[in-house]
Amino acid sequence: MDKIPGRMIVMLLILALVSGTGASNLHAESLDKIHQINQVRTDSAKASQARVDQLDAQRNKLLAQYRETTSIIDGLRIYNQQLEKQIKAQQVKLQELDESARQATGLKRQVTPVMVKMLAALEQFVLLDIPFHQKERNDRLRFIGDALVNPDITDSEKFRQVLEGYQIENEYGRKIDTYTDAIRIGDSDVNVNILRVGRIALIAQTKDERITLAWDNQKRQWVELPSSYRNPVRQGIRIARKQATRDMMFLPIPAPVSMLDPTEKAITP
Repeated sequence: MDKIPGRMIVMLLILALVSGTGASNLHAESLDKIHQINQVRTDSAKASQARVDQLDAQRNKLLAQYRETTSIIDGLRIYNQQLEKQIKAQQVKLQELDESARQATGLKRQVTPVMVKMLAALEQFVLLDIPFHQKERNDRLRFIGDALVNPDITDSEKFRQVLEGYQIENEYGRKIDTYTDAIRIGDSDVNVNILRVGRIALIAQTKDERITLAWDNQKRQWVELPSSYRNPVRQGIRIARKQATRDMMFLPIPAPVSMLDPTEKAITP
């Protein structure tokens, strides 16, 4: 076998060494490129996933907004339906109020003349009645008359005052009372004790109890009573003042007669 020269061997070794180094370098460069490509793919995948996550979040947000908006629309639809019902009910109520207002206007025109007639009837009644508490009763009638022409007083209040006047006059007929007054005896005014028993008897007795009189409503004057009525009237006054227990009273009671003149007509309220 031929011997290879030593110089040739060295050259071969150098070439082998150079070839191994180049392959190693080429392999390293390939790995770097592969790593870079994988990194790019990984970054791209991350970016894509981020976009997917962002889009999914936006989709969920929009879906939530849609559901919220749909719920609001449904609530508004129900609310509008309820408002329509209320508006219809209010329109019916307005029609009823308009009708009531028209009726009230007509009723007002009727009530005012009725109140005037009622007051006139009450005035006539007091004028023809036995004369007790005349100032108090006439003042009340004037008060009611002033109220009827006062524009600041409502019709309901006017009517209430008229009815109250009737109620007070009605109460007079069910009570007994006594008070001091001055009446005409002869040519002078004399202070007397008045005993009133409802509307069936109006008796006067002087302070010294010497004179006892009864009101004659037909003659419209005081008529002196026999002395036999002195003690019964005194006892009646004491009972009215609650100075004595209630007991039988012997008083002159006139027969009931109409308070109206036969030629006159009663005023119907």
